Amino acid sequence: MTTPDPDPLRTVLEVLTLDRIDADTFTGTSLPKPGGRVFGGQVLAQSMLAAGATVGHDRLPHSVHGYFLRAGDVALPITFAVERLRDGRSFSARRTHALQAGVPILAMTTSFQVEQAGVEHADTPPSSVPPPEDIRSALDVLAPVDHPIAAFWTQASAFDLRHVEESIYLAPAQVRTDRQMVWMRARGPLPDDQVLHRALLAYACDQVMLEPILRRHGRSWASPGLSIASLDHAMWWHQDIHVDQWLLYVQSAPSAHGGRGLGAARVYTRDGALVATIAQEGMIRLPAED
Repeated sequence: MTTPDPDPLRTVLEVLTLDRIDADTFTGTSLPKPGGRVFGGQVLAQSMLAAGATVGHDRLPHSVHGYFLRAGDVALPITFAVERLRDGRSFSARRTHALQAGVPILAMTTSFQVEQAGVEHADTPPSSVPPPEDIRSALDVLAPVDHPIAAFWTQASAFDLRHVEESIYLAPAQVRTDRQMVWMRARGPLPDDQVLHRALLAYACDQVMLEPILRRHGRSWASPGLSIASLDHAMWWHQDIHVDQWLLYVQSAPSAHGGRGLGAARVYTRDGALVATIAQEGMIRLPAED
């Protein structure tokens, strides 16, 4: 069995701490990951933090739009080059290119806004959702499995995930549906830094965004021949968020076509406030069913 990381959250925070080369250039490293490919959520979070370091403290990220261009190599450093697109009275926009060996692996635009008053409304979460304390953690589901991927998502995981429906880590769900709900929380307290919390939401959500597509088609993460990769990612933050408190992901998969699938999620606090909306398209390649 792989030796567990005694403090996986601290390890992730260390990887997300970038070295600043100049005003608009940063470098960082990657978490070790089976297969040697950089985890997409990691480079999303790092790119956000690089952009945030070039913006005044009075502005917080409210939206992100990113494209995964190439698979990253965990053995190589990543350079984050930030382009300052605009600084207006209310909004700032930044474009971040994440590069390895001079070649882009991610291109992302982040928009920041000064806190402002305005009209307000929000969707409400589903009723009668069981609390996270009543649901089995993915850490417990995968702990007995002696496999590098299982070890990565448990012993190296900075987040506790709890699927309201049965998880699809090891086998397909009994019911085919494009809907699922997941409780998620960081495995320890975090500093009160909204840019960090929003970046960590980007980090964490990449673990589950494409799962409803697999669930809808009767597959699991262990399905033979599965090939899956994130293509693009969009997030909108509606208000302050704290990833060290339980968050409920209410997910769907509106479409799958042409070897691609779209996952969507609304993220709620435990008391029902809608704090973020997320969409991600991914490459989904599955062998033909018998």
